[in-house]
Order: sequence, then C-alpha cells, then structure tokens
Amino acid sequence: MTEGGVDYSFECVGLASLLNEAFISTRTGTGKTVMLGMEKHAAPISLGSFDLLRGRVICGSLFGGLKSKLDIPILVDHYLKKELNLDSFITHELNFKEINKAFALLEEGKSLRCILWMDK
Repeated sequence: MTEGGVDYSFECVGLASLLNEAFISTRTGTGKTVMLGMEKHAAPISLGSFDLLRGRVICGSLFGGLKSKLDIPILVDHYLKKELNLDSFITHELNFKEINKAFALLEEGKSLRCILWMDK
C-alpha cells in the first residue's frame, strides 16, 4: 500500500507490540517512529537492531518535546499578553469538595478542563 513503508509513524497507545508494528511499518533508510504512549510500568521494548542499522529511527516525545524551564515562562508570557487563549478550554469550575463530580464529568466526556476552587 505504501510501496516500501511510511515516512513517519506514531505510537500513541502505549503498547510495546504496537510500537514494534509502528517501527517496522516505516521505510527502510529514512523511516521515523515517534513514541508518544508509554507502556504500563515502563516495560522494556524490543526492536530489531538490523532495522536500526539500516536507517530506521525511533524517538520519544514526552509532552511534545516541551522543555519546561525554557518553554513554560514563554507560554505564561503569551497567555498574560492574551496571545494564547487557554480560557476557552475551561468547561467547568467547581468547589474542591465537588472533586468527584469533576471526575464524573471527565469520565462522561462532558468536561475538557475543570478548575477546582479551594476557597469556595
């Protein structure tokens, strides 16, 4: 279907078997696999070393490659300057005592982000 493999593959679930499938689905010589999901308990993964020698690449991306010490202050600055709209992602605001309701809304797919107020 791809005549030699895909250029990029992404494993987002966190299963070692799927990571291996994503890896071998890439093109020999130039294919790149990005691991986004994490195996439960950080279990080891197994890949063919010959595939690595032949040019396939695998890398991980935790939080999209965000570098917290450098990037968080920049993001906060953009938010404070109203250049980054995060407020529209807040769907609910509840008292901390209603934390179970917040989890229920999340599980039901009715909440994207919820602020829990400690002092209300």
